[in-house]
Amino acid sequence: MRCGRFLHLHYFCIMQNFQSYHDAFVKHLESYIVPKEPKSLYEPIHYILELGGKRLRPILTLMTAEIFGGSCSNALDAALSVEVFHNFSLVHDDIMDDAPIRRGKDTVHEKWDINTGILSGDAMLIMAYQLFENYESVIFQDLAKLFSKTALEVCEGQQYDVDFETRDDVTIPEYLKMIEYKTAVLVGAAMKMGAIVAKASNTCQTSIYDFGRYLGIAFQLQDDYLDAFGDSVTFGKQIGGDIIENKKTFLYLKALEFSEPEEKTQLRHLYGINPSDPTDKIHTVKQLFVSSGAADATKKEIEHYTNKAFSVLESLDISEAHKNDLKTFGKDLMNRSV
Repeated sequence: MRCGRFLHLHYFCIMQNFQSYHDAFVKHLESYIVPKEPKSLYEPIHYILELGGKRLRPILTLMTAEIFGGSCSNALDAALSVEVFHNFSLVHDDIMDDAPIRRGKDTVHEKWDINTGILSGDAMLIMAYQLFENYESVIFQDLAKLFSKTALEVCEGQQYDVDFETRDDVTIPEYLKMIEYKTAVLVGAAMKMGAIVAKASNTCQTSIYDFGRYLGIAFQLQDDYLDAFGDSVTFGKQIGGDIIENKKTFLYLKALEFSEPEEKTQLRHLYGINPSDPTDKIHTVKQLFVSSGAADATKKEIEHYTNKAFSVLESLDISEAHKNDLKTFGKDLMNRSV
C-alpha cells in the first residue's frame, strides 16, 4: 500500500512539473504575441499560436534542458522556435489537406483565405529561425544546423504523405519512414535543442534525439488511431479525416495485410471514392479496421515504439529519477485521448 501511495505521489509530482513547463512556456508565448502591422499577416499567426494544443514539443525542450543541467528560462526561445515551426507546418498542411478544423476551431485558410494562410505560414518559418539569434554564436550555429536539417526532413515527410494518397503500393516501412520525417524528427529535434542549450555532450544529444524520435513515431501512430477512433471534441479534429483523404495510414496498410481478398477489394474501393457525404465510408472503413485486427495491431505498434524509446534511456547518463520522468511522459502519451 505504501508503495502504491509513493508511485501515485511520484506521478503527481511529475504531472506538476509538466504543468509548470507548460505554464512557463505559455507565459513566454504570450509575451511574444504582440500586435504588429500589417494585421492581415500577423493576426492569423497569433490565431494559430493561441489555439492551444498539447504544447508537447516545447515542453520536451524545456524538460530536456533541465534534465541536462540547463535552465528552463534559457531554453524558452528554443522551445518557442519549435512551436512556431510546428504551427507553420500545420497551417500549410491544413491547406494541402483542405482541412476545415484544427484544435476544434476553423483552420487559418478557412477563417481567412488560402493566400493568407500561405503567406502567414511563410512568415512563421522565418520567425522560428529568428528566435535562435537570442543565443550565443556556438549554440546558435548548433540550433540552426539542427533546425535546417529537421525542417527539410519535415517537408520530405509531407511530400511522401501527399504521394501516398495516389499510390496503391505503399509499404509499411515506407509509411513508417514518412511519419518519422513528417512528425518524429521534430519531436527528436525539440529534445535535442534542450540538450544543446544545456551544453550536454554530443553523445547525450544524440541519445535524447533518438528517444524523442522513437516517441514521435509512437505519437503519430497514436494520432492515426485517434483520427479513426477518437472523439472529435477531445481530439480537436474531424474524426475520419484520414479516411476521407484516402491516406494510407498504418491502420489501412495493416487492414490490407490481414484482410481476406473480399475485404481487401472493398477497402481498396472505399479508398478510391470521394462521396459528398463520407459518413457511410468512414463507418465501413472503421469496421474493417477492427474486424481485420488492424486496430489492435496499431495499438501494439504504438507500444513497440514507446518501448524502443524507453530502451534508449538505459544507456543515457542521467539520474534514475529523470529516466522515470521521461518514461512517465511516454506512457502518458501512449494512453492519451487527445
